[in-house]
Amino acid sequence: MISKSQILLIEDEPILASIIKESLESRGYEVAIAVNGIEGWGLFHSSKPALCIVDVMLPKKDGFTLVRDIRTVDKRIPLIFLTARTQAEDVLRGLELGADDYMKKPFSMEELILRIKALLRRSESQEDNLRATLIYQLGKLRFDSHRLEIASSENTAYLSQRESDLLLLLLQNKNKLLDRRSALLKLWGEDNRFNARSMDVYITRLRKFLKHEPSISIQSIRGQGYKLVEY
Repeated sequence: MISKSQILLIEDEPILASIIKESLESRGYEVAIAVNGIEGWGLFHSSKPALCIVDVMLPKKDGFTLVRDIRTVDKRIPLIFLTARTQAEDVLRGLELGADDYMKKPFSMEELILRIKALLRRSESQEDNLRATLIYQLGKLRFDSHRLEIASSENTAYLSQRESDLLLLLLQNKNKLLDRRSALLKLWGEDNRFNARSMDVYITRLRKFLKHEPSISIQSIRGQGYKLVEY
């Protein structure tokens, strides 16, 4: 079945944007293009895309700022960064802002399409299962994996999709070792140093969300992975 999902591509390099658009449309996707961050923000609201591809270096409104703003209104939409930057810190910043994935230029079009398919498949599967919402009680905290939130009696914290996926994976292996390589392959599709560093960032953020609940902790098992422990 050919997907008719609409993709919003925000890219100011016209040749690259044209190549991506043509490649995706040849596979049945609908593609809207914005050439700067402000136009991208407007199209995000008007076109209601299923997935966004965002270049980091955009005129008028940079990709980091745009993704931050998108995440303030939509916690679930899959977001992929395109970046020509070589600094790992820049990509980590994008992931921390809520992007689900990144592609470093130059990249393989086939790899981009595979990542889009994987993110859309996961997103569609989650939408299909909204009525069977998975809710976990973590001591006095309540984790809703579909609403992407951790709530206490006093406040609610919102997670990115990647943070929610990682916490869910830890919970599914509660009190057991979550093998680092297995987690990377499941959530990122690739086991490499950069993705491992990205996962470390998310683990740090999850610990901040859970720090007020003493009965729950995420332990690092050196050289092996992580373990979510309930006391």
